[in-house]
Amino acid sequence: MDNRLSVPGTSLSAEPPPGRRRSSRWLRRVLVTALAGGVVAGAVLTLMPGERRPESGRAGALPAAGPQARARAEARARAEARARAEALTAVTSGVPAALPQLTSLIGQQEERVRARPQDAKAWAVLGAAYVQRGSRTADAADYPRAERALRTSLQVRAERNTEALDGMAALALARRDFPAAKRYAEQALKAAPGRWSAYPPLIDAYDGLGDYEAARKNLDKLLGLRTGTAARPAVMARASAVYRDRGWREDAVAQLTDAAAAAQAPAEQAAYLAGLGRLAWERGDLDDALRHFEAALRLDRDQRAAQAGRGRTLAALGRPREAVAAYRAALAGEANPQDVLELGELYESLGQEADAEAQYEQLRTRVRRAVAGGVDEDLLIGRFEADHGDPWDAVERLQEEWRRQPGIEVADALGWALHRAGEDQEALTYATVATDKAKGGGVRSAPYTFHLGMIEGELERYGPARRHLQEALRINPHFSPLGVPEARRALAALGDVPEEPLPAEAP
Repeated sequence: MDNRLSVPGTSLSAEPPPGRRRSSRWLRRVLVTALAGGVVAGAVLTLMPGERRPESGRAGALPAAGPQARARAEARARAEARARAEALTAVTSGVPAALPQLTSLIGQQEERVRARPQDAKAWAVLGAAYVQRGSRTADAADYPRAERALRTSLQVRAERNTEALDGMAALALARRDFPAAKRYAEQALKAAPGRWSAYPPLIDAYDGLGDYEAARKNLDKLLGLRTGTAARPAVMARASAVYRDRGWREDAVAQLTDAAAAAQAPAEQAAYLAGLGRLAWERGDLDDALRHFEAALRLDRDQRAAQAGRGRTLAALGRPREAVAAYRAALAGEANPQDVLELGELYESLGQEADAEAQYEQLRTRVRRAVAGGVDEDLLIGRFEADHGDPWDAVERLQEEWRRQPGIEVADALGWALHRAGEDQEALTYATVATDKAKGGGVRSAPYTFHLGMIEGELERYGPARRHLQEALRINPHFSPLGVPEARRALAALGDVPEEPLPAEAP
């Protein structure tokens, strides 16, 4: 029996009919590779070694500045040099850096590799800076530039080039390519086993691949290293992420609180405060979440995760106008496609259908740009298609994603897509993986638990369905502007727990 439920014309990627999907997907990959290659070629042209920008003419030059102006210029130059030095330290150790500092560092490193094209470290630093800037601004156009710089570094020096290997691992993570991230992080660790900075990307890669035991073992190794004061906050932040995935909320909060207190640069501290806001949001503590998001933004106005988190929290507090403004601040310029989707769903929950559709169209544009930069967006596309487009497109994408990198995020999304496509028995398998501690799903997630409860309801497992829907609302009663009303309607339809007669006493 064909249970397909399809809404034509809504796909993020304009796929052809199912009969031609396999060949068209292969063709799409070829086209995407060609497009990404074109961007790389452009990056090569902009970074050709030895190239110099044309100098402006001397005609009409201003007279020499006076002593005060020279002093101000020298002070600015010293401040910029300090900022670049801080950014260099942050980039080479995988710590968040301020966006203006990153841009300044990139300009400096571009000049350096033009002047010294055989400087492997300069190429590696440039590539790592591109990766971090692309991640911070959600501009995937930086990723092909990063790849070109990092590969050039490895060509210049192939042996023990840990800086370039770290950069390649970070780039793979930014593109959601967990197998590649694992490969490069393992190479970096093999080249220099005592370096702490190789462990965080390796832990993230194992998480994305669903190998939670390996992630925990590598965290133990990381915690066993003697790291310096500057590195300790980043190590605590990595421990917090692993503890969150285990469901150890209090430990996760404690580690990230200590990391924020010990962070030495405002941008780093802001990133950890945004992480604390996320943890507070996930447990439904709106006041605490808002406090942390706003504290992060006071330190770093470019902290987009905090801007989007503030929008999410304000919407839950019943302040939709402020929420929309916060989301729009997060989406200025390039934008994280996930944040675009969230704003669209907020508009939909408010009954503003035209605004919601405009956001979904913006999402399609953002996803195409991200894919052109080499980002694997099949998880996000699958989530969108399951709820707003073609559920069977979501199923096919997510099944392929599950075969390649079976993390719990993919398990949850695939289970929900199967449910939306009418295949609830198979959906239950994946929804269970996403929420079963024995299978890695230890994170206490209201959306995952909600999905499980809805699937169980369709399978007439009313007791577990009621229990899991109630649990989702206990974990975070504001988890989604569309999901929460749906959970409440489903609970109302299930009714109260039926009264059953007591068992008869044994004779």
